[in-house]
Amino acid sequence: MLSGKFGLSVGRKGAKMDAEELARIITQLRLIGADQQNVEVKTGVGKSVLETLSAFANASGGLLIFGLSEADGFTPVDKFDALAARNALIDRCSQITPCLRPQVDIVPFENIQLLVATIEPVLASERPAYVTEKGVYRGSYLRVGDADQMMRNYEVDRLLEEQHQPLWDTEYVELAGIEDLDSVALRDFLTGQKSLRPKTFAQGAETAYARLHVAKDGHPSLAALLAMGEYPQEFFPRLNVTFGLYPGTSKGDVTKGLRLLESANLTGSIPELVEAVIGKVRANMRTGALINDVFRKELPDYPLVAVREAIVNALLHRDYSPTARGTQVQVNMFVDRLEITSPGGLFGGVTVDSLGKDGLSSTRNQWLATFLENVRTPDGGLVAENRGTGFAVIEQSLADALMPPAKVRESLTSFTIIFERRHVAKTETYASAKDHVLAILNSRTTGSTTEIVQATGLSRTAVQRAVNQLIEEGLVEPMEPARSPKQRYRTLSVR
Repeated sequence: MLSGKFGLSVGRKGAKMDAEELARIITQLRLIGADQQNVEVKTGVGKSVLETLSAFANASGGLLIFGLSEADGFTPVDKFDALAARNALIDRCSQITPCLRPQVDIVPFENIQLLVATIEPVLASERPAYVTEKGVYRGSYLRVGDADQMMRNYEVDRLLEEQHQPLWDTEYVELAGIEDLDSVALRDFLTGQKSLRPKTFAQGAETAYARLHVAKDGHPSLAALLAMGEYPQEFFPRLNVTFGLYPGTSKGDVTKGLRLLESANLTGSIPELVEAVIGKVRANMRTGALINDVFRKELPDYPLVAVREAIVNALLHRDYSPTARGTQVQVNMFVDRLEITSPGGLFGGVTVDSLGKDGLSSTRNQWLATFLENVRTPDGGLVAENRGTGFAVIEQSLADALMPPAKVRESLTSFTIIFERRHVAKTETYASAKDHVLAILNSRTTGSTTEIVQATGLSRTAVQRAVNQLIEEGLVEPMEPARSPKQRYRTLSVR
């Protein structure tokens, strides 16, 4: 069933259109007063239908109804010849590359015969469908609302990439050298690869570098630089992550004259970027606590496991073509949600409906994926340890936290995943910095200010203030004289 922007359903795939179904659709159009994203009405089979055929075929398909006048309130056109229109439409479909073969029906309506054509989307590997005489860059269209818009060159390029495996991540960065890769990360990666495939290294390091797409002629690949680089932004300043904390539910909201409560440009290799994003989200979200007798369960606004998978996916699967290298991954926190947006839509056979399903995985950047499966984050974990199951992990972690599923917004040019902020239950209390600090000290024998900062993600000032409050309340005591650089703290229950 094709479903439009306004919920206008237009029948089942491959099903013959009947008079009752057509009457229902036209009644809805008359109530709305306009064509819809998946339904177009035309008086006849003019040349403009070519643009609509292309637009429907490049998206999720659509329905064309011939013999009605939108300008006259979707009323029948006098003396409309459905048989002649059918022949003309078949000819128009042959003027599209690839040739379209729609389901075509002649259906009675209000004492005349209308022509109805169901346009199915072409396969991802055959897109874009374009008006042959205009060529692929001037004749490819997308459906936007009830209009047919010519694709930008960037959008056409992304669809053409579906016909083969993109290799942008294997490009060698001429301005960079092996010395621009982190020596420890590179050593660990090569050690692991050598144990797995010793034959790759039999002809020397330089040959192994080339076979593994680490480097060639002393220049690292883009994938290696992103995964193991000391500072990739030296060569690609916009291949970073921006973080924004907004005071309302949109970017236009203003609180006390401030558009952004916090703004940061995060840089570094992908492992460093992942940890930096997690740190920002952790520091700026609430953490509730569900308290039942002596048990306490922390309930954060967003499960960090899900956030981590989402940012890894964004950095791994984003578009790294030259045109997109000026576009950053964006992480935006609003009062009601967290959004992560990356350039480039879904790749290969993956669709929004198939995300998280078993048996289907497609990688735009296959060598970057290989590196991230073998490179570790600063805390020791593999960056992409859940390759192929990342979205399933997101869904499961949200379900475990009793939170709604993530929402997805996707186009040819971008992909956005949206997490709703967890609603606060009546039986919950918010965990303060003091609660965090006490929980950390209860979990270990002693702790220093630095250790508590690292464990909680709180600022040093916030930790010290919380410790002082706990000392005043008789819950924590210092173990060294005041101002001692070796100062550690423990709860009074620990002796």
